[in-house]
Amino acid sequence: MPPSLEALKAELESVRTKAVQEIDAAKTPEAVEALRVRYLGKKGVLAGLMSHLRALPAEARPSFGQAVNALREALEDQIGARRAALEAAALEARLQAEAIDVTLPGEALAPGARHPLSQVIEAIEDIFIGMGYRIAEGPDVEWDTYNFERLNIPKDHPARDMQDSFYLTDEMLLRTHTSPVQVREMLAMAPRTPLKIICPGNVYRRDTDDATHSHMFTQIEGLVVGEGVRMSDLKGTLEQFARRLFGEETKIRLRPSYFPFTEPSAEVDVTCSACGGTGCRVCKWTGWLEVLGAGMVHPKVLEAGGYDPRRVSGFAFGLGVERIAMIKYGVDDIRQFYVNDARVLRSFVAC
Repeated sequence: MPPSLEALKAELESVRTKAVQEIDAAKTPEAVEALRVRYLGKKGVLAGLMSHLRALPAEARPSFGQAVNALREALEDQIGARRAALEAAALEARLQAEAIDVTLPGEALAPGARHPLSQVIEAIEDIFIGMGYRIAEGPDVEWDTYNFERLNIPKDHPARDMQDSFYLTDEMLLRTHTSPVQVREMLAMAPRTPLKIICPGNVYRRDTDDATHSHMFTQIEGLVVGEGVRMSDLKGTLEQFARRLFGEETKIRLRPSYFPFTEPSAEVDVTCSACGGTGCRVCKWTGWLEVLGAGMVHPKVLEAGGYDPRRVSGFAFGLGVERIAMIKYGVDDIRQFYVNDARVLRSFVAC
């Protein structure tokens, strides 16, 4: 025999009383969710009561259905409120546990510093930008034609042995100097003049790492191409550069040398910054420190770059940034620039 309307209403009130008590007693959001499923789910208690609806007389169905729906809405509201209260309490507890005493003294942060090589590069760039040069850059992975061929260094030239190279293919390598950038800039600029650039960047050579050598280092090369450019212009430029970088009393001297891409070529020395030229351990008692190579651009290099060597001339120079930094900061081991030791880098903050 199906339950009567009075019995169903009595059971509905019993469910209300029990559900309200259990929801109020729930201690966690998970427990509240379990009660929601038990009472309001598709197979829950209220769904079971609604299944008796069709057994009631037609005139009794609306009132009982409304009573069940009213209880459903009330329980949904109570469950939502209880879940919100528990989540707020959990958040408050976490905030209390993670509270920070802002009155405690903070931890001192170690001061940062520009890397010494970056300091030297920027100082050199500032000097030459002040002379009207612009900065040019090129790829670290270079074609043989730009790295050697167009610089008057054919495949059988002995100068290739001076720059033992990292070849990736027969025609591609890690650049051994930044001179390929000069070639690219000439080809892009020719036949227009004047061309005044400096080319900073990393270069790579097969070398044994020690206190004065590295398989990767930083170069800055310069190039000027124009009508009537002379060796005296090169000397005046380098004198101005040396005074700006090492001090106004600095002098330079040019010694004959050989580079396949310049003719004539010279090694350039500056007076020792440690002793002022009187002689000391740093300069091996000569009073001079070698800092760069330079010369007048070889006519074949001008021609390979798209210029007519009968109409224009030029000069070029190149220096190792690590060499300049070692002189400027009194560093005796090039490897100190690459170890990333914070103690070493911090020592250059005041430089």
